[in-house]
Amino acid sequence: MTDIRRLVLDVLKPHHPSIVELSQHLSILDGTSGVNITIIEVDQDTETVKITIEGNAIIFEDVEATITEAGAVIHSVDSVSTGKRLVEEVETGQDR
Repeated sequence: MTDIRRLVLDVLKPHHPSIVELSQHLSILDGTSGVNITIIEVDQDTETVKITIEGNAIIFEDVEATITEAGAVIHSVDSVSTGKRLVEEVETGQDR
């Protein structure tokens, strides 16, 4: 198996913990070198957030457990990058 280098997740979370706290919890996981969380939508009780995690060997199960412990749920895995290096998407005619 190859190592996960980037994950992009669509997550529904309660207002607490904050995105600052959640990003700090995710950033200390083994194999993770950086975390970005962006709020997409705010509801009365929840927030929809986009979480991007990068590292050399991200352990998906650890990420999932940390998100679950925060009372959040992963709606979808929107992007995953594996292998020896990160490959950026290339725009094609279909993207226009």
